[in-house]
Amino acid sequence: MAELFENIKKLCLADGTSGDESDVTKLILSMLPQECDAKIDPLGNIIVNKKGATTPKNKVMLAAHQDEVGFIVTYITDDGNLKFTTVGGINPEVVIGRQLHFKNGTVGVVGGKAVHQQSPKERDEPVKLDTLTIDIGASSKAEAEKYVSLGDCAYFRSDYTELGNGYLREKALDDRIGCAIMVDILNKNLPYDVTCVFTVQEEIGTRGAKVAAYTVKPDYAIVLETTTACDFSGNDGEKRVCELGKGCVVSYMDRSTIYDRELYRLGFEKAKEINVPCQTKTLVAGGNDSGAIHSSVGGIRTVALSVPCRYLHSSSCMIKKSDVQSTAELAYAMYLALAEK
Repeated sequence: MAELFENIKKLCLADGTSGDESDVTKLILSMLPQECDAKIDPLGNIIVNKKGATTPKNKVMLAAHQDEVGFIVTYITDDGNLKFTTVGGINPEVVIGRQLHFKNGTVGVVGGKAVHQQSPKERDEPVKLDTLTIDIGASSKAEAEKYVSLGDCAYFRSDYTELGNGYLREKALDDRIGCAIMVDILNKNLPYDVTCVFTVQEEIGTRGAKVAAYTVKPDYAIVLETTTACDFSGNDGEKRVCELGKGCVVSYMDRSTIYDRELYRLGFEKAKEINVPCQTKTLVAGGNDSGAIHSSVGGIRTVALSVPCRYLHSSSCMIKKSDVQSTAELAYAMYLALAEK
């Protein structure tokens, strides 16, 4: 598992928001064994086919998305500050005071009106994105334009940190973890042929997955993801949703998919068979590439396997390493089961 976590680190430290995934794509391609047949489609998905010892009865596709949430510059003010919007779902409350960086090395800080200058009404209202700017230390529009242009993407500035008893935190764990698990599978000696798709533009509407599903036309799809864990102080019962340290999350429903019931049950059966922990969610929310995949072509039977993650879509996503291991092992077991099914 050491190589799996080293790959997660490398992938998280790369920058690639939706539509700007090229650096992540290059890194993933460098991690694949020579026997893989990898192609990049017009949208940017990496579609990887690898021959196994035999051709399976069913064509199985694994999918995980390359892109992360981020920011894009929309305007430069006369005094050199950058107006921006988010690429993907980011709560404005989590970005104030955060360091961001651009691929050219430019660093900035997200700023807004100081709390002691806000009216009582402003203090009571949620932070609005259009009141925030990125300060790169420029004093004029002309100076800022030397470093940044409209349409440039900015990323959370973060370090890969291991902490506590087997925890780690970093940006972009959603969904570089899924990408790293597929790289790990592709580096094995496989008993059956497999197709792995590293999708793009998931965070802005699962666009890459839809295109890839029509290209691959699998019998079954396994989507590898992270999912929101709310297991922190003050939350009890169903409000915890899922918990770090309790294993892979197998979903029965989210806002874009009602998952195949047989495959949902199979996930728990296989987890028990290989003796890894497994859980489900206690809240129907969110969505992932499954939404696009399961409703494509003539319909594709789909299961989602996720690593529980605290503080999703922030600069400090947090996961437990044991959950990554259980998800990787269950993903491989499910690939075998569906190929043979």
